[in-house]
Amino acid sequence: MKFCFLLVFVIANGALAASDISTVQPDLELPKFSEGKPAAGKRVKQVHPDWKKTEVYHVLYLPKDWESGKRFPVIVEYAGNGPYKNRFGDASTGHPEGSKMGYGISGGSSFVWVCIPYLNAAGTKNVTQWWGDTPKHDPQATLAYCKKVVPWICQQYGGDPDRVVLCGFSRGAIACNFLGLHDDEVAKLWRAFIPYSHYDGVRRWNYPGSDKTSALIRLKRLGNRQQFICHEGNGVQATRKLLRESMPNGPFTFHPTGFRNHNDAWLLRPSPARKALRLWLANQL
Repeated sequence: MKFCFLLVFVIANGALAASDISTVQPDLELPKFSEGKPAAGKRVKQVHPDWKKTEVYHVLYLPKDWESGKRFPVIVEYAGNGPYKNRFGDASTGHPEGSKMGYGISGGSSFVWVCIPYLNAAGTKNVTQWWGDTPKHDPQATLAYCKKVVPWICQQYGGDPDRVVLCGFSRGAIACNFLGLHDDEVAKLWRAFIPYSHYDGVRRWNYPGSDKTSALIRLKRLGNRQQFICHEGNGVQATRKLLRESMPNGPFTFHPTGFRNHNDAWLLRPSPARKALRLWLANQL
């Protein structure tokens, strides 16, 4: 397969056209978040047995067409930082139950969807700002959880370990590479990646290893696996520049969301970007 860059522009009056998500009616509504047992069409709070004595939890959704014994691709999602709110009313709690990407991508069918947390350094509770503890932000407890829980979800609920997709919004978009490609063990879990809004190495943040050099070392673990990189406004440009310089023939697709919002709720609405993303994902699987 030949890999290439695809950059999609929407131009109006010489500038990137970007609507507010409030102008588009949602066609999807997140299932109610509950603490019941996992079942088809339910979105539930779940605790892995190894973390039973802690405050750590993730959120599991089994698709409407889920049946025991069948195999399903899996979307694993990391949330953005929280609490966050901007002038457009976009907000993020930082908690896994606030995530929306996986449901918007799948439409609620045909994919197991799990929103996994970032853990404090002790591995005893979820954190809403980056990962680990300030100021070191050591990711090892967060990585240990991911390495344990993703295979466990596949084993328990019919997830296909060869079709696991990692996605994330904002902090989660950075996490796609910072955590998802952090070492060889975690990197082998993924079939493809969907980082939305931000990208590992484009700018420095207040945690160790956010620099461009460190990010490009992690990126080497990507290999030929595909990434669908999306961003509000014209934000894909900065990521495109980084990757064109470092991996000019890399497996990257770039697509603006078409909205101005820093908000993963755009995926609960019909749009050319969502349609393109779904087609892209079908091709990867």
